[in-house]
Amino acid sequence: MSEIKLFSIKNDVKQLIPSEVLLEKELQNLIEDNMEKFFGVRFLKSEYVITNGRMDSIGIDENNCPVIVEYKRSSNENIINQGLFYLDWLLDHKDAFHMLVAEKYGYEYVKNIDWSAPCVICIASNFT
Repeated sequence: MSEIKLFSIKNDVKQLIPSEVLLEKELQNLIEDNMEKFFGVRFLKSEYVITNGRMDSIGIDENNCPVIVEYKRSSNENIINQGLFYLDWLLDHKDAFHMLVAEKYGYEYVKNIDWSAPCVICIASNFT
């Protein structure tokens, strides 16, 4: 099964040949630059450092729910566990997310955050 790679040119998204995207960081940059277009998620921060790691990307969706995005270029059985770990951390540290949103959109926006359906998006070439 060949993987589908995407790139953006002037608000268009087109398929790439699998060998054209070589690095996880390239994919991460592509998704972060187009997160709202692809997923309806407003990008907040890249490489968000937490106590025991870092979230690849973090954002907030159209319903004002937190979204964590994790990327793996190759098949990795830990991506789902890693995403769930980050979600658990975020639920225990809501104040940190509130500060992140306040920095980007202002303190008034924080009151709109909805914690009823936070989300983890895992992007990988394959899942085990």
